[in-house]
Amino acid sequence: MAKRILIAEDDDAIARMIAMNLRAAGMEPVIFPDGEAAAQSLPADHAYDLALLDIMMPKKDGFALFADIQPYGIPVIFLTAKDDLESKITGLQGGAEDYIVKPFEVLELLVRMEKVMSRNQKPADTLQVCGLEVRLAEHRVLRGGQEITLKPMEFELLVVLAKHKNTAISREDLLSLVWGANYYGETRTVDVHIGQLRKKLGLQAQIVTVPKIGYRLEDDT
Repeated sequence: MAKRILIAEDDDAIARMIAMNLRAAGMEPVIFPDGEAAAQSLPADHAYDLALLDIMMPKKDGFALFADIQPYGIPVIFLTAKDDLESKITGLQGGAEDYIVKPFEVLELLVRMEKVMSRNQKPADTLQVCGLEVRLAEHRVLRGGQEITLKPMEFELLVVLAKHKNTAISREDLLSLVWGANYYGETRTVDVHIGQLRKKLGLQAQIVTVPKIGYRLEDDT
């Protein structure tokens, strides 16, 4: 899914230049001509991966807009002609991820954006594997909208296999990852639970036994 980027910039030429380069990089820019327009839009739509804010904007400046953005957890980079130390300190101490002074190189902007988004990337709460939807927070597994009931350790075992799909994992590593490093049971425990997963999920062909090692969940989607 393309990264959505909020751009609050009153200079139309700069806003369009940034948006053009973001689209070329596979992102989805959304432009607002002033801080007030951006702030008014947030309650209805705040699904952004990053916000690029000018500071000197009409109606509502970038610092004021930042206060409106913070409750939504959107990381912010200030793009501004204000290169005085006081403005930089205000922006960064206020919680902004970065502060870039105009004029700037587009490549530098893209690199710094990627770093900020990487730092703020939220772990996925749903895994898609072998036609299954594994909802981590809910501890639920669905296929075609129908829930498949798993016992707690069966669910944890599926999660480990799904997160490392197409990779062979030893029985010992599965024991440690699922049951914990202090578990002293036999690796036969893994075999039993693998058998239950294959049966309940219909993954006899996808959960492959790797001789003398362990198991691999194969998924080519």
